[in-house]
Amino acid sequence: MYWLCLILAGLFEVGGIINLKLAEGFTKLKPTILFIVFLCLSFFFLSVSLIEIPISIGYGIWTGVGASGSVLLGMFLFKEPKNAKKLILVAGIIFSIVSLKLIS
Repeated sequence: MYWLCLILAGLFEVGGIINLKLAEGFTKLKPTILFIVFLCLSFFFLSVSLIEIPISIGYGIWTGVGASGSVLLGMFLFKEPKNAKKLILVAGIIFSIVSLKLIS
């Protein structure tokens, strides 16, 4: 259950960051509200996951899911540049996330 909460926390973080982009400096109400809701949910699920998962592992995975998810969605939703270097680096983040899970 704690690992599921951690993954949900990371996914909600990605949703929050995407809505932060869509909020355009907090000038658009709906994405601004969604940003706040998603980030609150992200912190809630992160806090629940840290009941059982060590903070060194939990925080690393949470930020890794958020970072890699944001990079990938930025490329696909916002047409940000895609190149082999960026994809290799994101793969490295994902490899690190999986490795952290395996050692815990």
